[in-house]
Amino acid sequence: MSQAMLRMTAVQLLEQYRDGALSPVDVANAMLDQIERVDSETNGFCLVDRDTTLALARESEQRYRQNQPQGVLDGVPVAIKDVFFTPMWPTRKGSQAVDPKHTLDRTSPATAALARHGYVPVGKTTTSEFGWKAVTDNPVDGVTNNPWNPQKTAGGASGGSAVAVALGMAPLALGTDSGGSIRIPASFCGLVGFKPSSGEVPHWPTSPFGSLTQAGPMTWTVQDCALMMNVITEHDHRDTRAIPRRHIDYLGNLGRSIKGLRIAYSPNLGYVDVDPDIERAVAQAVDVFRELGAEVVRVDPGFSDPLPAFGHLFYGGVANAIRELGSKKRERMDPQLVKVAEKAGRLTMLDYMGAVDESVRLRERMANFHQKYDLLLTPTLPITAFKTGREVPEDWPNTRWPTWTPFTYPFNMTGQPAITVPCGFDSSGMPIGLQLVGARYNDALVLQTADAYQQAHDLTDCRPALMS
Repeated sequence: MSQAMLRMTAVQLLEQYRDGALSPVDVANAMLDQIERVDSETNGFCLVDRDTTLALARESEQRYRQNQPQGVLDGVPVAIKDVFFTPMWPTRKGSQAVDPKHTLDRTSPATAALARHGYVPVGKTTTSEFGWKAVTDNPVDGVTNNPWNPQKTAGGASGGSAVAVALGMAPLALGTDSGGSIRIPASFCGLVGFKPSSGEVPHWPTSPFGSLTQAGPMTWTVQDCALMMNVITEHDHRDTRAIPRRHIDYLGNLGRSIKGLRIAYSPNLGYVDVDPDIERAVAQAVDVFRELGAEVVRVDPGFSDPLPAFGHLFYGGVANAIRELGSKKRERMDPQLVKVAEKAGRLTMLDYMGAVDESVRLRERMANFHQKYDLLLTPTLPITAFKTGREVPEDWPNTRWPTWTPFTYPFNMTGQPAITVPCGFDSSGMPIGLQLVGARYNDALVLQTADAYQQAHDLTDCRPALMS
């Protein structure tokens, strides 16, 4: 039965809890045992505290016995990326420059909302240091490997959260996305990963990457993703950038027909070289959308690669993250992080404001684009997972990660909602993801359409070998 628990979605677990067929304590034990059994291969978790997790699971179990469940997630295990504050556990952000004692007794909006709904946190998951790159390793916790092939990267910076879900160590996980850090590891690990619209999910403290960063869910199914969105979008006064609450029932919105939707299909944005296996898988997904009644038109959104502007904004954020750290602390950090931060520190105000201007122009272009097309469909990434412990693939012509993530970072610059959904595997058996991008604040349509595709092309029975 424990193996069956590991494969259940949050929606399924909640049904079992309500029926009395499963106990939150049994489920938490099964997932903690799974962490002990397989995480040495992947290093998805940087902190596990069985006593605290089981104490919270027992509280949930008691509430069910009294027929008084708390909120909509009571008893569901959740993995927490180690950038979110959890009052009972330290938050290191993968850095020896952070004093973990100073992070206790604090909570982030997302973890506060999850707690109000009775979640059972199973631990903190590994990230790159301060979330600065799209693979997961740091000087404190080491390297996180892909659950489908531990010789390959899990992606990042939310790689630990992706591993947790992919290996049945939690059905839900929290991640953050500043340039693709939810969507990249979700795609590499065969999951659903959703970057909400800018300001849709309250996030505090403000990220050093500013409005590029959004908190969001990582799950096996779009249904679970929507369920988690119903929780983490709750109001929190501390995020002064958050938009007014819209009280959307994302889960209840699923199941609607997508017949008649106009979807723009851009296989390469007009300038990206894409692996042939990925081209084929995404093209086959286009046929599924057409069978579901959507009108799919092959068209590019019409912008050139905004990488230089993104680099100024993102690496300016890296420089901002460590601006007050002295030389002794910097010596203990990822040397490549320090290198890019010091380079970005030499940017002028006009360099930075020019990048802001380009973001505004890109936002305007996409707003106009969505007057004609409801959604944009692309690959999530042009490559599948590569050798672990590296920032870029072997023999890659560039040294920095954004050069292999051209489909993700533009939509951090625009603040649009974007989701990755599994759509197949390459010739070596590594997962491939497709990306759906919606107009700003049309998060519900993105989730609805992704769910329609997943229901028609369900790959959730395909699990990594470490699950068996």
